[in-house]
Amino acid sequence: MNPAPDIECWLRQQGHRPPFNAVTVSGGSICSSSHISTADGQHYFIKSLDHPQAMLFEAEAAGLAALASRHCIRTPGVYHYEERFLVLEYLAPAAPGLNFWETLAEGLAALHRQTQPQFGFVMDNFCGATPQPNPLTSDGYQFFIQHRLLYQAGLKRASSLLSAQDRTALESICHRLPELVPAQPACLVHGDLWSGNVHCGPAGAPVLIDPACYWGWAETDIAMTKLFGGFPETFYQAYHQSHTLLPGWRERVDIYNIYHLLNHLNLFGASYYPQTLAALNKYR
Repeated sequence: MNPAPDIECWLRQQGHRPPFNAVTVSGGSICSSSHISTADGQHYFIKSLDHPQAMLFEAEAAGLAALASRHCIRTPGVYHYEERFLVLEYLAPAAPGLNFWETLAEGLAALHRQTQPQFGFVMDNFCGATPQPNPLTSDGYQFFIQHRLLYQAGLKRASSLLSAQDRTALESICHRLPELVPAQPACLVHGDLWSGNVHCGPAGAPVLIDPACYWGWAETDIAMTKLFGGFPETFYQAYHQSHTLLPGWRERVDIYNIYHLLNHLNLFGASYYPQTLAALNKYR
């Protein structure tokens, strides 16, 4: 399969010559992905959109750059982005190494130990295809309330699915958040840390992909790992040894994941309503 004309044009601008071979890579619900190899032996991972979304790939590139700058966990290098496509380093998949999950946990703990004075990020970005506002904010509670929970609940699809009682429950959680969640400093978080965004790359080492980065509470990353089945228990043990989790963190998981469940309501509709309602009911 040949790459799209604009991607082929970029390849030629880099000095590559055809033939270019593009192989579709499965996975992902927003973008099309492919592995492109060139006649001179170069390999690239390309994400593309049929209908460009302004700043989507710019935001992803910024998140990958932020993670890479911490030198804690490998991320694919970013070569180029435009509104319609993103060119990344191709990291061939491999079988997980013996200590894959422990290595991931230790790298994530090292990332979370590097604290920031404010919550937010250098730019607004996306969680999936949903815009994610990241204004610089000194108060972590207000950041999570205004720019995570209430923002998602106010978007059209979630708003139409939530009842008045559901909204009252959410507002009660927001009001009680300082009682439910202990004070924590801001640190760089991946922002969408489920197993599908942990790639096993060369030598069986973990690679973080598809970030929705911002400066937030470290526990939000840990909570997200629990949303779709959880990581192996060895991951949590290794993380706790490197960066102590505050007592009661398991009881707070659903508070943080209300944000992602609301996002899934907005992205995918009513099938996520029962899980969202169960999380809200837990803290009524």
